[in-house]
Amino acid sequence: MLALIFLVTTVMAIYIKVLLLRIWMQWARCDFYNPFSQFVVKITQPVVKPLRRIIPSIGPLDSASLLIAYIVSVLLGPVLLRLFVKDPIFLYFGLVILVKAAGVLVFWVIIVRSLMSWISQGRNPVDYVLIQLTEPLMAPVRRIIPAIGGIDFSAMAVILVLYMLNFLGLEYILGWAQF
Repeated sequence: MLALIFLVTTVMAIYIKVLLLRIWMQWARCDFYNPFSQFVVKITQPVVKPLRRIIPSIGPLDSASLLIAYIVSVLLGPVLLRLFVKDPIFLYFGLVILVKAAGVLVFWVIIVRSLMSWISQGRNPVDYVLIQLTEPLMAPVRRIIPAIGGIDFSAMAVILVLYMLNFLGLEYILGWAQF
């Protein structure tokens, strides 16, 4: 039973992150014709397309994808806690799971972009999307902390801010540590 719960929670968590990545890519106006962008759209399209007819986008925010990510997060809460009861607290826990998943996604995208900058140097389609996603976060930091000796510390500063927000969540948000 534990293996099944692990498998279900892993698939749900990955799908939440892919949905959040789709929202982030639309918000950052990533190249839609990029192969990586096409993959993200194609893997989420079967679920998002029917709901998009009912719920329109709000500016650059893909509200249909956000609603589906929230619903999957609400469903993930009882599975993670191994409680199979209906309780309104899981609506709150779904929001906590969604916010924490967004933070983890930002963290890993910045890490992958930093590692790929050592290897591919912008020639890969995935690298191009990662640059489009992280540049709105890293450019303001780069204005404050310039490159020193050719080393860019903006990724480290953004990750440090994410760690600080995670510790603030641990201290002030109920249920943050469980998810």
